[in-house]
Amino acid sequence: MTRPVIEPYLVTAEQMQQIEGNLFDAGMPVAALMEKVSHKLAHWFVERYGKDKRGRIAVLAGPGHNGGDALVMARELHHLGFAVTVYQPFDRCKSLTAQHASYARHLGISFVETVQALADCDAVIDGWFGFGLTRPIEGARADDIETINRLSAPVFSIDLPSGIHTDTGRVMGVAIEASYTACLGLWKRAFVQDAAIAHISQCDLIDFDIPIDDIAAVLGESPAVQRMTPHQMLGCLPLNRSVTAHKYTAGHLLLIAGSRQYAGAALLAGLGAIASGVGMLTLAVPDSIRLALLPQLPSALLVGCEETEASAIAALPDSLDLAKYDAIALGPGLTPTVPDLLDTVLATDCPLLLDADGLNLLAKRGAIGRLQTRTAATVLTPHVGEFKRLFPEIYAQPSLQTLPGAIAAHAAQASDAIVLLKGPKSVVASGQNLWFNPQSTPALARGGSGDVLTGLMGGLLATHARTGDSDDFAGPVASAVWWHSQAALYASQTRTVLGVDPLRLAQSLDLALAEVLSAQSSNFS
Repeated sequence: MTRPVIEPYLVTAEQMQQIEGNLFDAGMPVAALMEKVSHKLAHWFVERYGKDKRGRIAVLAGPGHNGGDALVMARELHHLGFAVTVYQPFDRCKSLTAQHASYARHLGISFVETVQALADCDAVIDGWFGFGLTRPIEGARADDIETINRLSAPVFSIDLPSGIHTDTGRVMGVAIEASYTACLGLWKRAFVQDAAIAHISQCDLIDFDIPIDDIAAVLGESPAVQRMTPHQMLGCLPLNRSVTAHKYTAGHLLLIAGSRQYAGAALLAGLGAIASGVGMLTLAVPDSIRLALLPQLPSALLVGCEETEASAIAALPDSLDLAKYDAIALGPGLTPTVPDLLDTVLATDCPLLLDADGLNLLAKRGAIGRLQTRTAATVLTPHVGEFKRLFPEIYAQPSLQTLPGAIAAHAAQASDAIVLLKGPKSVVASGQNLWFNPQSTPALARGGSGDVLTGLMGGLLATHARTGDSDDFAGPVASAVWWHSQAALYASQTRTVLGVDPLRLAQSLDLALAEVLSAQSSNFS
């Protein structure tokens, strides 16, 4: 089992080179490490390919140590009875890699001169270029990769699919489209970048026992950039509720949402908030939709508000005392025609979540600077289009586009807010810290999914404000993002990627969490 402690770490190519360099300087022989890693890779391949299957395996061996790993795999698979063919179209190779190629030939493993000779293979092992690639792949090798990508056989990439930039996940000219990828040692930044998703596919971490002290020597004891993991995210959830808790001690969320046109947004956000386990939910909506929502949200306190001519919320009732709420969420289905509501919530001194039309109002009023005067945490949840409107100058900086997540970090610093930048690999930025969500699904690409997240996150913020032991709200924000995606993954397993409507998503939140808790309990039993 992979050591849980290394799962959160995310490294750049430079950091990984430093860590490996420290291992070698300490006395770890390069050849010994290659043998250790490659045996693990061979076991991984057999597990993924099928323990009882044998077949014709094509091995792409590069000129560096990635190619050496592939050649040791070729040797071990040959001994296991696979028919192995190696394609290594490079004039010069590192000495250790060349030695493994020589021994493979001695064993009778076939080496071929053209990629066309691999056409009838049953699987491909990609060991051309691992982490640290800096130049685009061009010419004959680019043509080879395009040919490999047209094969019907599954491709198993070592460390990274050849052609993927380690840090940004971008394609360097052309890249292998892997079916499975085995990341070596520590997760590389590419594995949490949108640009690499289609090339990496299913991925696993191959832990080769890097000492934690050697990791900390480069990344620090508490790295600023991390992956969200079940162990950490569960620790941010209010699962250990006091045995003497009651509804007034488990957090009270005020959710301001909805209009006649977007009544569903208020409903979905309300369902997400209820699923969070928050003690009390007050939902402020236009008076004309209040009674329609009541049967579907019987546990919520529904407050009807004065309406505009377009049946949006014109103002909150004077009877609504904002000081009594532990957190406020504003935005789903609101319409951007009610700027006074933004002014009202910005003046509060409790944690504030702005989403959807809450963000549109913020951008329209140019009120980002006002967030710095708030005494409580502010959470912004933009997708890329909303981010451009909120932070146009930050988004336009070319230097921040080279490392995904950097724009979110700068936006968080500029606004003194916690920024969730939504996408296939969402990132939460708080000060200098970045949390990447490594798991999600296109099942969430449906209207209303974000409304469920807003309610869920708002509920967790309210609970943390009442019961948490710190003023750091980045944990509840990150855990909401992670929990939301776990629910979508859970629902898509039973209903397909097309069947996860927002109602099903909200209903799956508790079921998905229970499944994760059960799995974690099994792992540590």
